[in-house]
Amino acid sequence: MVKIRLRRMGAKKSPFYRVVVADSHFPRDGRFIEEIGTYNPLATPSEISIDMERAKYWIANGAQPTDTVKALLKKAEA
Repeated sequence: MVKIRLRRMGAKKSPFYRVVVADSHFPRDGRFIEEIGTYNPLATPSEISIDMERAKYWIANGAQPTDTVKALLKKAEA
């Protein structure tokens, strides 16, 4: 099963995330199929940069976004 989820980057106590399309069997920070965006929760306001075209493509092809990514997609669209 393919999922759209966050991949944690950055140092300890300063997270930075990449929004990736990955197989659900791979580890959180492991192998992924495609990187479609970034999310920086520490910036004020938080920075969300997602390629909406690619996200819609993957969702149309059966990829399931996680709850957090679903919320980020809604914010990025607005």
